[in-house]
Amino acid sequence: MSVKKSVLESKSDKELEEYIKKENRFVPEANILAFEILKSRGREFSEIETQRISSMISEKSKVKEIIIHPNHKKAANLIYTSAALGVINAFLSPEIFNNNFAIVVAVFTLGIITGIGYLVSKGNDWIKYVLLVLMIFGVIGIPFIILNILNNPIVGVVNIFQTILQIYAIILLFRIPSGARLQRVPA
Repeated sequence: MSVKKSVLESKSDKELEEYIKKENRFVPEANILAFEILKSRGREFSEIETQRISSMISEKSKVKEIIIHPNHKKAANLIYTSAALGVINAFLSPEIFNNNFAIVVAVFTLGIITGIGYLVSKGNDWIKYVLLVLMIFGVIGIPFIILNILNNPIVGVVNIFQTILQIYAIILLFRIPSGARLQRVPA
């Protein structure tokens, strides 16, 4: 977000004072500009005020680092591997490319799996419930996996391996303690 100096310059001194108050809601760039504008207008700041404003700005400028639990990373890699196996499966099942609807479904499914992997890799805790619900719906597809094993054994084995990877990813996600996505401010 960019702060326009001209907008701040059009404000009164009293309005600019709000920008340098403790616990204000403005971005650090706006705090700095308001401080500089007030100084250029002749406002005298004591040494204590200057230090307080400087420390407030530096404190607000610190970037919060998100620490992601290792199980999130492992589960995301398992989900990405499952998606990669899905691509391989698509090439092992040439009948998919004969039907436009099947192509759309395959691309959509791979997109969802990859999106879930991305959200897991970012440490989103709620996605494990989405993955669990999708896995429960996937149980309905077990007869199709058995049919795949009979018709095309390689595709069936890849499907089973994908299912195992996804179940293991769910187990990893549910083994993460509550609040494991911590935020730490670097010093």
